[in-house]
Amino acid sequence: MYGLCNVFPTVWEPMNPADLIAEHPSWTNSCQRRPKVLLLGSGERPRVKEAGTRLRPLIEAYTEIVLCDFDYQADLSGVEADFAIVLGGDGSILRAAKQMGSHQIPVLGVNLGRLGFLADVSPEEFVHCLPQLAEGRCTIYRHLMFNCYVIRGDQVLDKHLGLNEMAILGGPPYSMLYIDLYVDSDLVTTYSCDGLIISTPVGSTAHSLSAGGPILRKDMQAFVVLPISPHTLTVRPVVDTADRIYEAHVRESNESTSVVVDGVTVHRLTAEDRVRVQRAEPSFKMIEIENRNHYRTLREKLGWGGDVKRQLP
Repeated sequence: MYGLCNVFPTVWEPMNPADLIAEHPSWTNSCQRRPKVLLLGSGERPRVKEAGTRLRPLIEAYTEIVLCDFDYQADLSGVEADFAIVLGGDGSILRAAKQMGSHQIPVLGVNLGRLGFLADVSPEEFVHCLPQLAEGRCTIYRHLMFNCYVIRGDQVLDKHLGLNEMAILGGPPYSMLYIDLYVDSDLVTTYSCDGLIISTPVGSTAHSLSAGGPILRKDMQAFVVLPISPHTLTVRPVVDTADRIYEAHVRESNESTSVVVDGVTVHRLTAEDRVRVQRAEPSFKMIEIENRNHYRTLREKLGWGGDVKRQLP
């Protein structure tokens, strides 16, 4: 029987609610020093390079740039900075969060991509909000991150920090997967499906949303468990607390059945492996500027039109 093994403690201490509330910027002090920042982005994208060149003089006028990395090669785990400015889209922010590892600093995303749920500030808005941001006139929210483990027997084969989701995907030859899901050692069900997604609230507007999952407020402390194209129509997404341990086992894997974390394939799975998802100690810290809120973002990014009759020709 595949349950939780003794590789890790099965007791998880719930987070103190006081640790989940919005924070005030730490770089605001009586000395009025300029905050230290990281400037990050996807340098292979021409728009990002151009924006970096154009915006850098403005950024340097209000902050001190301690590191600039457009190749995602720098080790950010030991770099001391007040916040990071990430140029690009949500993918750029996911890569930056992975670079930071356990040393997460607040992030402001400047959207040069498409939807941009995380990279929520346009270049024009950034020009106007940077002076206020440098003065600490913003709010910082903590968001759930997770650790994904691939386990065989009592051995941890792989470990990855994630922000959006863990997905088990079948791949060629695209036959149905049978996935056992356990929550805190209790068997939930065996899914007959094309794959399985375990998503954070931040990731609920990504792959999970495309597969029919619910939208969660980003600062909730919960996971979405979502089978992809389940064979049984009564199977529906489940939302449960982030203080539980989730473990999945694929009974018969295909030759390319894999674990995908935040859109990156990280490990091939066999029938001997188990995949564990649980809350990570670090939290992703997102800077939110004034006049932004959860429903405004959904309304604008998802094109919620309101009165349909007024839009008809």
